[in-house]
Amino acid sequence: MKFYAIRENHLYHKAFRGGGRKSSRTLTVYVLRDKAASLLKKQNPLKEKINRIGIQASKKVGGAVQRNRAKRLIREAYRQIDKTYGVKRGYLIVICPKSECTVVKTAQVYRDLMYCLSSLNMLCGENEDGHGKVDSADK
Repeated sequence: MKFYAIRENHLYHKAFRGGGRKSSRTLTVYVLRDKAASLLKKQNPLKEKINRIGIQASKKVGGAVQRNRAKRLIREAYRQIDKTYGVKRGYLIVICPKSECTVVKTAQVYRDLMYCLSSLNMLCGENEDGHGKVDSADK
């Protein structure tokens, strides 16, 4: 699925103030239900709800090279999680990398993002325990 970015500054602030938050060693995730999701669903060619993702990398992360590396790592980790488990739709998701994000491997960023999203109950393929995918044989 295509990566839709948050473009308005006020949406970042809404997610920071009113959304759920979970932190890990390399990043912090803010999640807020998107009130414009039904409107965006009508405009979407596939006619389904979408998530709008924002990555807010401040200068605390490092210089331009480090900030861009952190954003690339986070985008790829989000794509992998969305492809493997699926992320619930119709939300504003803001991901803020920390300075450790630039020195760790991609697998660590993937694990941290997975931890944060599962703690916020954003994964579609979770069972009642909050871990792993639900198989059709388990239902």
